[in-house]
Amino acid sequence: MALFVIEREFPGELDPDALDVDGITSVNDDVGVRWVLSFLSDDKRNTYCFYEAPNPEAIREAAARLGIPADKVVPVEGFGPMAEQVAEAAAQNG
Repeated sequence: MALFVIEREFPGELDPDALDVDGITSVNDDVGVRWVLSFLSDDKRNTYCFYEAPNPEAIREAAARLGIPADKVVPVEGFGPMAEQVAEAAAQNG
């Protein structure tokens, strides 16, 4: 599977503790994408999410079903000190 970063801009502050993670995972599984990790901006209005997916359209479909934004979907390639470990972990889970 390919790797993507998704930038999401929310109209108000996002409370990560209030997310229905099981519901998100269920929709993602149905569409064939995997949420790996997210980062929340200081103002709690933007997230930057790392996903594995077959294509950007699958990510957009999951976001639409969940009613959450997917403002930018960018294919990425890892590099740096942890890149090999991340790629190996992704391959084991994919």
